[in-house]
Amino acid sequence: MKKIVIFSENNGWHEQRLADAFVHNGSQAQVVSLRDCGIGYEQSRTGLNIPGFADVLPDAVFVRAIAAGTFEEVTFRLDILHALQHSGVVVYNDAASIERTVDKAMTSFLLGKNRIPTPPVWVCENAEAAHEVIRAQLDKSCALVQKPLFGNCGRGLQLIDSEDYQLDGDLVNGVYYLQRFIDQDDHNGRDWRIFVINHQAIAAMERISEHWVTNRARGGECLPAVLTPALRELAEAASKATGVRYGGVDIIRDSEGNYLVLEVNSVPAWRGLQSVCSIDIADLLAADVLYHQFPESEQKFLMS
Repeated sequence: MKKIVIFSENNGWHEQRLADAFVHNGSQAQVVSLRDCGIGYEQSRTGLNIPGFADVLPDAVFVRAIAAGTFEEVTFRLDILHALQHSGVVVYNDAASIERTVDKAMTSFLLGKNRIPTPPVWVCENAEAAHEVIRAQLDKSCALVQKPLFGNCGRGLQLIDSEDYQLDGDLVNGVYYLQRFIDQDDHNGRDWRIFVINHQAIAAMERISEHWVTNRARGGECLPAVLTPALRELAEAASKATGVRYGGVDIIRDSEGNYLVLEVNSVPAWRGLQSVCSIDIADLLAADVLYHQFPESEQKFLMS
């Protein structure tokens, strides 16, 4: 029986759904915080100290959440994931893909390099360079969205659409990530979240809001959505470009009807999506870990 660790900071809805799904697929699962893990051969002959695993390692780990912290704390938690992968443990998503997508600058770079439609971005540390970008874009009647380089759930976003804007480097820890605001004409609070597993788009929802920020955590409403060929193709291309095994791809449509990828999330929540679709997302995730990552398994991946 495979032993699975779910890395998270709580044992809530997502963690329970995942644990039940792994059990349903013939495995054991337990929730562990990365903050409780360590490195050192004095404590364990594996070199890794994972609660519940004295001198052995789990068969796979599912990264549901990595707690915020100092640069050193987050780096060490990623070290744990890298070390597990070096030790032959399946890490889902692995540290490298999380590093690529938690960093919005790298995500934007990879999307652009792979010629995936995405809003123009400017990223810099120099405040005057950021001001120059803003002034140039406002002169073209283009608004911008300033985002924290590391952030999720729509936190810390600032719309810059007039000359009386203010930049506060402390709020973004000295790095200015500026993304062109996409004018949708009909509804400036609308986008799509596409859920991808093994580079296959499996479900979609539309998010609408009276505000331009559509995240469910910021009050956005989740609605059922048809997974059209255009949405599917774009989401799958974005997942391949960033290397995420599973992820949430945020897509927006501009006033001319063109779809653009806003972000790729490598530790996405799916409670809102689950509420508007009929498939069991947690079961598909567990099946992908067990079947595709363990060829000898007799599990049948539900999407095949």
